[in-house]
Amino acid sequence: MAVTPPNLGGEVGGIRGLVRPTSAASTISDDRKQHTIAAPTIVRGKGLLLGVDAEIEFCPAPADYGIVFERIDLDPPISIPAIITNAVSRPRRTTLRVGDATIDTIEHCMSAIVGLGIDNLKIRLRGPELPAGDGSALPFYEPLQAAGRVAQDAEQHVHRISEAIVIEEEDALIAALPSDEPGLRVTYELDYASVAKHIGRQNRHFDLSRDDYAQEIAPARTFSLKSEAESLWAAGMCRHLTPRDALVIGDEGPIENAFRFPDECVRHKVLDVIGDLALAGVRLQGKIIAQRSGHELNRRLARRLHEQIRAASRAALIGSGRVLDARAIARIMPHRYPMLLIDRVVEIDGSRRAVGIKNVTINEPFFPGHYPGTPIMPGVLIVEAMAQLGGLLLSQTLEHTGKVAVLLSLDKVKLRKAVTPGDQLVVEAETLRATARSAAVQCRAWVQGKLAAEAQIRFMMVDAEFE
Repeated sequence: MAVTPPNLGGEVGGIRGLVRPTSAASTISDDRKQHTIAAPTIVRGKGLLLGVDAEIEFCPAPADYGIVFERIDLDPPISIPAIITNAVSRPRRTTLRVGDATIDTIEHCMSAIVGLGIDNLKIRLRGPELPAGDGSALPFYEPLQAAGRVAQDAEQHVHRISEAIVIEEEDALIAALPSDEPGLRVTYELDYASVAKHIGRQNRHFDLSRDDYAQEIAPARTFSLKSEAESLWAAGMCRHLTPRDALVIGDEGPIENAFRFPDECVRHKVLDVIGDLALAGVRLQGKIIAQRSGHELNRRLARRLHEQIRAASRAALIGSGRVLDARAIARIMPHRYPMLLIDRVVEIDGSRRAVGIKNVTINEPFFPGHYPGTPIMPGVLIVEAMAQLGGLLLSQTLEHTGKVAVLLSLDKVKLRKAVTPGDQLVVEAETLRATARSAAVQCRAWVQGKLAAEAQIRFMMVDAEFE
């Protein structure tokens, strides 16, 4: 693996974070500011599992950009934010995907980024998988550290875990617990006593705010049992590696290799947990307890944490004031009573994202017939409310084009929770893609932080006169 300073080409774009900072930049202390790197740097090498040559270019990024990968070997290049909603299930690694574009084995890189306290980074990638180096986080940590870290005039996005989340599967467990202590603490219990005596039982506690990530966690390499390595080889993976290149553990211990720490295996598991949970999208404050947890369980926890973060963000937005009140909505939308189903819009982030509110009362005209004695909001009207918010979101772009958005199709519609009188429906719309002729929007509706409905909605852009 080679590390060289590149020339930075192109502009660094911006993607909005999940949670808005609450303090003015001039009043933010240095320890609460966001950080990026001072200079770009390149890392080259072969991917761990696929063995394909790869090159990544770490580039500085502006505040609130987040961590975003870009497959620049594709035409056109594809940007893939490092968020759990873009993660897909793959064995033995964590993979991101947008459309047909994928990026394999990101967890070691993400762990290094968290270990360095970097909030914003653009990562340009040539290849389907990140370079592996020695299978630890050092191949990413060291060049990023050498590039330098600079503070930015924006506050860190920190989510304090608000309620316990416990995920269990057979004999494995991972839990996120609230804590008043700053930073993230990870406790991992590894038990290989029945399958590998040279690993046995190992326990490790690591505190990101106090302990030394560079010395204690970053050097710990990924490992496999001899039988697992043989299965990977038979499946056509890891064929470029020898036991000297990877930590393979046989009946007598590491094959043609040696442990860097007596408990290197559990340290690497802590490394993986940190990297996988980074996909929650913000810094975390709380305690993580894991027993025999792998990438799949880690990602499930990251998804639950992401949902918790979004719920907290929506709750804050609802009380923050009106972006569009009912009169402003009526000036944009052609709908009127009883079919105008968005009462107000509490956030519009350009043409990317909007959050709206529908207050459901017993006086709704559909409740007497749906159903007498058991009033439930019709699912089709929940979908209509989501579509209306999607149209409001797209109207931010279409306002001066002479076009309007007309509903074209619905996909992946799921009704998950009954909506009844007294509920407040919080509707969220995010643009997936938009062209001059069509657009696709991902919509979700929530009640008290629980998902009530979701759908992907496609719109066709037509001339206002035609419509």
